[in-house]
Amino acid sequence: MPERLWRTTFRGYSRSVCLEGFLSTKTMADKTPKPFRSPLAYENPKFVNGPDGRPLRIMSEYAEPLARFRRERIQDTVVFFGSARWHSRSIAEEHLQLLEKPGSAQPAPPEEQLRLKMARADVEMARYYEDARKLAYMLAGWSKDLGGRRHRFVVTTGGGPGIMEAANLGAHEAGAKTIGLNIRLPFEQMPNPYITPELNFEFHYFFMRKLWFAYLAKALVIFPGGFGTFDELFEILTLAQTEKMAKKIFVVIYGTEYWKKVINFQAFVDAGAIAPDDLNLFKFCDDPQEAFEYLRDGLTEFHLGNTHKSPEIAKTRL
Repeated sequence: MPERLWRTTFRGYSRSVCLEGFLSTKTMADKTPKPFRSPLAYENPKFVNGPDGRPLRIMSEYAEPLARFRRERIQDTVVFFGSARWHSRSIAEEHLQLLEKPGSAQPAPPEEQLRLKMARADVEMARYYEDARKLAYMLAGWSKDLGGRRHRFVVTTGGGPGIMEAANLGAHEAGAKTIGLNIRLPFEQMPNPYITPELNFEFHYFFMRKLWFAYLAKALVIFPGGFGTFDELFEILTLAQTEKMAKKIFVVIYGTEYWKKVINFQAFVDAGAIAPDDLNLFKFCDDPQEAFEYLRDGLTEFHLGNTHKSPEIAKTRL
């Protein structure tokens, strides 16, 4: 074949030339790209789950819980915080009994001694699990009997085990709705089974979970706990101290012995870091009945009698 004819064919000139050993016109037509539909933006997992989709993911952790709270007629909450690592008394005692190995003549290796020490601490702290369960039961039973179109002062937790489980369990035993704001973590945190299924939330972003803790809360009950409990306690105290929330919020710090051992609140005042009146932002309690009466009386005085068509929002001061 002349070289000029070969070049003419493959430069796409209009004359159709059939050359043996080369693509026919039909074969070339088969290679033409076919039209296809691109996925909708919100159905594109590469976008939604990527860095550019982060604003949408954050917004969804606001809009979706708000829609559910409205659908379930939740007006406000009482939030319980505390350690995720403690168990009920029966479970803690059973665990300790398995580790103690009565009659063993040989001292336990260091790793087992540490486990034994933690098991004994678990038994000691189990009283807080039982108290959280009892207080949540009393509070949920009272609020359930208030009547009205919307659920008031719903017991709310971080959704996990330990003190969170105890509070959800107590509210569940009272036959009331109870909320779990769970956070997805690589360890420790799975939703406990006592959360009302329609009010079982799963968050990716810590700050959106924090928003919902404060958004509808009229009271907080802070049981002994670790870093996470400290974080939530001081965050709420800061919002109350700086009057960033226009509502009256009641804060119970439960377990005077524990809290005064791990932190000296008076030292803040003595150093001039806070005002003496700031210590009135919270109340120490050591008995479920005492804590219940304080919460019931305060919530009745400041927050009953107001009706809202949608969940009350934690207003900011102008």
